Order: sequence, then structure tokens, then C-alpha cells
Amino acid sequence: MIRRCTSCGRQNRIPAARLSDAGRCGGCRQPIGPVREPLDVTGAEHDEIVGSTRVPVLIDFWAEWCGPCKAAAPEVARAAADMSGRALVLKVDTEREPDLAARYGVRSIPSFVVLKDGTVVTRHVGVVAHDRLEGWLEQAARS
Repeated sequence: MIRRCTSCGRQNRIPAARLSDAGRCGGCRQPIGPVREPLDVTGAEHDEIVGSTRVPVLIDFWAEWCGPCKAAAPEVARAAADMSGRALVLKVDTEREPDLAARYGVRSIPSFVVLKDGTVVTRHVGVVAHDRLEGWLEQAARS
């Protein structure tokens, strides 16, 4: 994955397994913190992240035309920021990645799936508040 340094703008290649870790920019050596925002991923990126990360992963299945998905987006973003370093939040556009949505049996959106070590531990359909999303991730981390 590529992350841009907020200090110098340099693009840094970060291994998927390290997205929840703090690091340093390869150019200016300033700190690059763990991912604090939802990552919009393709199927291949999903597989790489889920297959290598040590932290729980929340997947938000959504589509641009979906009103409830747009309503859920700020809650998902807040959960990603609040859980930075302890979990990762992925967004999967079901219009662009229908095979990935089918792999998880997604039939309605927004749909949320929480994974720990690549195994589904929680599923939910419909808009929820960030504290509930965070609760699922914390519970997954403890399991």
C-alpha cells in the first residue's frame, strides 16, 4: 500500500501487515502513524490486508447510490480514527467489487463484517453508530 507523508508529501510503500503500525517517512524521517481512515480497497488489496494483518478488520460494504451507506460513512470514518493502531477499516464498493461482496454473502447494504485472523466474527446489515462498530472490533481483538 502507498501512503503519502503529511510532512513532505513523499509516497511511502507500507506493507499491508504494517498498516496498523507507526513508522517513519523514507524521505524526511518524520513519523507516519497507523492508518486513521477507512481504506477503499480492491479485491486483491483486501486479500493482502486480511491475509497479513495482526489486528481485527472491519469491512464496510457500500455503494455510491445508497443513501444509508452515505449516512453510515461518517460513523465508519470515526471508528477508523478511534481504532487507529488497534484495527483497520476497509471500504468495499459493491458495484466495483461484486465478486468480493458475493464471497461474503452480502445481499443488502450497508453491510458490515468484522474479521479476526481472516475469520468472520461479526456480521451486521444496516446503519450503526461508531461506538457499536468499535465495540465489535474491541470484542474481536479480545477473542
